[in-house]
Amino acid sequence: MTKTAVEFRQGMIDILPVIAAASVIGLLWGTLAASKGLSPLETGLLSASVFAGAAQFVAIELWRDPVPWFFLAMTVFVVNIRHVLMGASLSRHMGNIPSGWRAPLLYMMADENWAFSERRALTQPLTMAYYLGLSLPMVATWTITSVIGALAGAWLQDPAAYGFDFAFSALFIGILAGFWKGPKTGAVLAASAVIAAVAKLTVPGAWYIVLGGLAGVLVAVLLHAEEEEEAKATP
Repeated sequence: MTKTAVEFRQGMIDILPVIAAASVIGLLWGTLAASKGLSPLETGLLSASVFAGAAQFVAIELWRDPVPWFFLAMTVFVVNIRHVLMGASLSRHMGNIPSGWRAPLLYMMADENWAFSERRALTQPLTMAYYLGLSLPMVATWTITSVIGALAGAWLQDPAAYGFDFAFSALFIGILAGFWKGPKTGAVLAASAVIAAVAKLTVPGAWYIVLGGLAGVLVAVLLHAEEEEEAKATP
């Protein structure tokens, strides 16, 4: 087996737990889309072209006749603005990937494959084969299960009633554990969690996602600067 094939297979193996969770969430979103009047085709096209679970759930909650396009677009923009930070971070590890491929690869970026890619970059180079192994199964699973959910909406009813909607949250907590490097990691996570929680209670809309992310980034930058100063001071 070639190195490329090995890398692709490893990406698929790593993403398998995410696929299981994404299947349930995709079914749930497809069910909601059908309840708002979207056809299975429209549901599948929306999932394939947007590929952003949180944004799609927000959008479908706002979906009505007539569709408030401007308000919907601005709300989705706020929810997805974290992707700017995530994309900037991930781009740092794409130096060995041809520049023409980076935009299509970043289109497939979601919270979960971003986290796996960042964790991978801590120990070895991020390759295109590994990233595709993570991403292609996610896009395919999300799109297919959305369509199935739209087709079987009446039968599935509400998967959230069984707690299935917590699957992604539990999974992402497990992924974050792989980033743990001691108290400084805890400080970053705590800052992000506290600011996000306060913003959720005090700021309308989905700005808590952005503010929590920015708080975590700010603390990480400050801690990194402190490490550099300590390194310079050490003879």
